[in-house]
Amino acid sequence: MYNIYKVREDFPILGREVYGKPLIYLDNGATTQKPRTVVDAMVDEYYSVNANVHRGVHFLSQQATELHEASRETVRRFINARTTNEIIFTRGTTESINLLAFSFGEEFMEEGDEVIISTMEHHSNIVPWQLLAARKGIAIKVIPMNDQGELLLDEYRKLFSKRTKLVSVTHVSNVLGTINPIKQLISIAHEQGVPVMVDGAQGVPHCTVDVQDLDADFYAFSGHKVYGPTGVGVLYGKEEWLDRMPPYQGGGEMIQTVTFEKTTFNELPFKFEAGTPDYIATTALARALDYVTDLGMEHIAAHELSLTQYAMERLKEIPGMRLIGEAAHKSSVVSFLVGDIHHFDMGTLLDRLGIAVRTGHHCAQPLMQRLGIEGTVRASFGLYNTKEEVDKLVAGVERVSQMF
Repeated sequence: MYNIYKVREDFPILGREVYGKPLIYLDNGATTQKPRTVVDAMVDEYYSVNANVHRGVHFLSQQATELHEASRETVRRFINARTTNEIIFTRGTTESINLLAFSFGEEFMEEGDEVIISTMEHHSNIVPWQLLAARKGIAIKVIPMNDQGELLLDEYRKLFSKRTKLVSVTHVSNVLGTINPIKQLISIAHEQGVPVMVDGAQGVPHCTVDVQDLDADFYAFSGHKVYGPTGVGVLYGKEEWLDRMPPYQGGGEMIQTVTFEKTTFNELPFKFEAGTPDYIATTALARALDYVTDLGMEHIAAHELSLTQYAMERLKEIPGMRLIGEAAHKSSVVSFLVGDIHHFDMGTLLDRLGIAVRTGHHCAQPLMQRLGIEGTVRASFGLYNTKEEVDKLVAGVERVSQMF
């Protein structure tokens, strides 16, 4: 049984007050709060195991290395990758996509080649491809969507050509909450012989991800959005692709031999991990993944779906309410506008009631242009949020609305 009140006890920050009001944290799409076990893991390692990994022969280095590589195995198991060689540690989803855009782009793309992305992408899955376009002259094609926030698969099929080299698409929209039919998108691309990169920043925290079942060629996610620490993330890549891609950065660890004339590169996954990794954060990330695994991703998903549906029903009761994104398959994000109230004003006044939401374009300005708006108020739910908090959000929105 999923005991939400027992779960909340694992997150000390949820007990604090803001402006004299109990904190209601509904900005989980930006970053999640951390359970005590994750922070304890970081403190324990700093105080008892801290030493640089891989290169040391002394006891602490060996122990730290074992923890770091055990974390890689935890990630492999969590997303069901075939081997730990396919798990590259990065600073987060953004760095993972930049790594792919550079290394894949350098090896496999030339002027006139194409990458397909979607209307609902985060800037992190737009700008790296624009940088590649400026550097190599590639073209960017965009999958359109309908007014409910669902990608148009028939139009997607039409975008492929002989020059299409990659599809890079989000698993779950950080604005609309739309859960894209990733397995189908990948299957369509593979029919054309085109590999697929999936931005899983909003996918991994909310649903079970099995990269082998999806047949994803690449999949990226961030630790801090799945109750882990900031500054650490993962790029999964099929070994057959990673083997053929050049390194993203040069330095220590990613080398095999170095002379002034020539350098040979390390084996996977270390070829893509230049410099000292954040081995403290990788341990904490593994602890976070263990935490959600112990709760059960199916229980988390069911709880969050119930909250999302309840929030949408309650918010619709408010006069002038406009929900942005009502896809049939939707994750735990509710974006909205009320009448002519500016999203920034709504967010600022909700904050005074202790309610933390996000306002603005959410790093998805092309999506906002498609919707014909400047931004939204976004409430995004996590595994510790409650229906009582949704009720307080609705009451807060009603109170702010009456002020205008």
